[in-house]
Amino acid sequence: MRQVFGVGWYRFSKTFPRRWTGYLGVVVIVGLLGGFAMASIAGARRTQASYPTFLASTNPSDLTLTVYGIGGDPGPSLVKTIRHLPGVKDVAALYSPAFAPLSPGGSPVLADLAQVTVVGSLGTMFYDQDRLTVIDGRRADPNRPDEIMLTPAAARLWDLHVGQSVPLGFKAPRFRVDARVTGIVDFNNEIVQDDIDSAFGFAVVTPALMRRAIALAPSSALPAAYELQLEHGSGDVAAVEREIVGIIPRGYIYEFHVTSRVVTQVELAVKPESVALGAFGAIAALVCLVLGLQAVARQVGLEDEERLVMRSFGASPFVTVAGSLIGVMAAVLLGSLLAFALAVLVSPLAPLGPVRAVYPNNGIAFDWTVLGTGLGLLVLGLGAAATALAIRSAPHRAADVVRGRTRSSSIARGVEAAGLPVAGVVGVRLALEQGRGRSAVPVRSALIGTVLAVTLVVATLTFASGLGTLVSHPPLYGWNWSYTLSPTNDVPPKTLSVLERDRDVAAWSGADYTNVGIDGENVPVLLENPHPSVAPPVLSGHGLDADNQIVLGTATLAELDKHVGDTVELSLGTPRDGPFYVPPTPLVIVGTATFPAVGFSSTVADHTSMGTGALVSTGIKPTALGPGQSKDPNLLGPELVFVRLRANVSASAGLLDMERVARSADKLFAADPNGANNAVAVLGVQRPAQIVNYRSIGSTPVILAAGLALGAIVALALTLAASIRRRRRDLGLLKALGFVGRQLAAAVAWQATVISVIGAVVGIPLGIALGRELWTLFARGIDAVPDPTVPVLAVVLVGIGALVFANLVAALPGRSAARTPTALALRAE
Repeated sequence: MRQVFGVGWYRFSKTFPRRWTGYLGVVVIVGLLGGFAMASIAGARRTQASYPTFLASTNPSDLTLTVYGIGGDPGPSLVKTIRHLPGVKDVAALYSPAFAPLSPGGSPVLADLAQVTVVGSLGTMFYDQDRLTVIDGRRADPNRPDEIMLTPAAARLWDLHVGQSVPLGFKAPRFRVDARVTGIVDFNNEIVQDDIDSAFGFAVVTPALMRRAIALAPSSALPAAYELQLEHGSGDVAAVEREIVGIIPRGYIYEFHVTSRVVTQVELAVKPESVALGAFGAIAALVCLVLGLQAVARQVGLEDEERLVMRSFGASPFVTVAGSLIGVMAAVLLGSLLAFALAVLVSPLAPLGPVRAVYPNNGIAFDWTVLGTGLGLLVLGLGAAATALAIRSAPHRAADVVRGRTRSSSIARGVEAAGLPVAGVVGVRLALEQGRGRSAVPVRSALIGTVLAVTLVVATLTFASGLGTLVSHPPLYGWNWSYTLSPTNDVPPKTLSVLERDRDVAAWSGADYTNVGIDGENVPVLLENPHPSVAPPVLSGHGLDADNQIVLGTATLAELDKHVGDTVELSLGTPRDGPFYVPPTPLVIVGTATFPAVGFSSTVADHTSMGTGALVSTGIKPTALGPGQSKDPNLLGPELVFVRLRANVSASAGLLDMERVARSADKLFAADPNGANNAVAVLGVQRPAQIVNYRSIGSTPVILAAGLALGAIVALALTLAASIRRRRRDLGLLKALGFVGRQLAAAVAWQATVISVIGAVVGIPLGIALGRELWTLFARGIDAVPDPTVPVLAVVLVGIGALVFANLVAALPGRSAARTPTALALRAE
């Protein structure tokens, strides 16, 4: 071993002055590409885990319970009862005092409370448990009654900024406070919002102001919600929900909001960023290995004749091979360490996406899984490749190697027979034949690298096309209609008759929504008649055909650990809840669907969204889940109406028509004493949180594709340049035989053209197939309708661009080849 190091060090020290640029090339390629690969993959992992990391830093609740009704006061006694339930670690009460902003004349502006809810607590809620995240300003002092915090939506709706004051009245005109806005804050479960949640805002008052309000009006001590922290987190949710259902006082209705579902939705929302980062990292790693292998192969090939000389002087095969690897191994190791350092230095750029603004651990990060694996792959992979190449070209195997390199290309023979100009024939041979001896080049790796680059660019564009199609086609994410009529109470039956006669309406369906228990899990459900004319798009199985059937979202199906064809039990409340009680009712799962984002704000109760929810028949228990108990015919309609317009109706004309229908309903309510304050609104597409965030991604996939294309161009340029350098003798011989500079440049251009054509012909179909398959898998993973599309124009441009860019990057090596003096090229012959 000592002899090996001695010989190797002597050879390295003597050859380093003329080969240091090659070693530097290995270090730069491995360091930069490997570093970006590790940084991207680590950033993808950090991005995907960003929301759970942030949520944990806020000391979150696991379950929110909302109780409302007409019974006796369940307040303090219910808090104590919940706190002693099995599995409950702690519970905090959240209050919603009747504060209202005051007009300049001092009267309450009640309309502003329709979208902005005033909330507060008596303890550490929002300061410790479910700690608010400050976006601008600071948290309000809990001991000051004249300070207030607003969510971004509330600040927008009330048109307020940090430092401004808002007059609030309570039991007006008995109590008034001028509350100064100290901060714009986000709730920990509203970092990524869908269109429903973003339509509502919250104003958070301090415990000091809450105590004054309760002293003035003891009825304000009735909690609006209960925030529960459980012993085992989300694992206890189902059991605790069952316990709570049994203790809710008679006459009260309850709703649950499960924090783990928010985590799932946000993780799906940030998935495109993490997938893009991960894909870029994987591609960079692949390019690093391809270019790194080429660079290593070039350095190893430079040692061939020296190994032959050493062997002739009696050196053993081991000494001959191992002694020639010191320089290459040192370059690989140094490049790998540079990659490690680069990945660590750029780690503060992650995470990407909507959570970055509130992420608690910005700064240097060490993802030892990625860094350790990446460092090992670079050192061991490239080191093993260098060793294998050195052994393959060792003197005792040289005869076999030469024999293996003497085969000519059948394609080159074919174009020669077809009468292609001699420069073209030479170019085809340069592209497809390795050559022999010191002029040999890694032809296969160049072709594979080009095919791989085109494949990945086309796959990325195809994936981006699928993402664009999803964002721009609401039926793919559950909004399978044009507009929704959304009332404060219900849509009067007479209005449904108006829809039935409307020539612009192709179909409509009424629906109700609520939260029920399905196999012990709280699930938001839509209720429609069997065979609904308009319903969420079905992904598998079939839609609702009978009262004993249920269609589930794919995420809900997985949460229940069920499959299509299985049976679940639906229930609501307990027998003492009277007409609001639904006994355990068996339902057959007949299909899965993508559900729309409809319902109330998720801070009140979970609502359906893409993979979350269920569709059941209104016939399972009409008295409980139907239109209600009122005897007023105007109050017996559905809670929602989904309307699909005819294809030839424009968006503007359709909106005007639906607003006319809504006004007809409002007139009915205005003439009905029981319909006071009822109204019907027309809602356009309500996007789920995933789609809201996907729209913000913008051109990220296109930028990724452009980066891949640039990488492919650089790789091809390096390959061509290396080929010219390695084949200077062959080119010099061609010049000696009469080739002029123009012919040599043409030969190099033909070489680039052949490589790019092969890359396009093979890579484009592979890229389309890969992109479609990746998009289908991704769409299923986010519970969307899989509808992969192919950007035909972009793909055609990729093929043309590959040919054009290949010839552009070949121009410089071609000129170099044409200008190389014959004597210089053949001086070693």
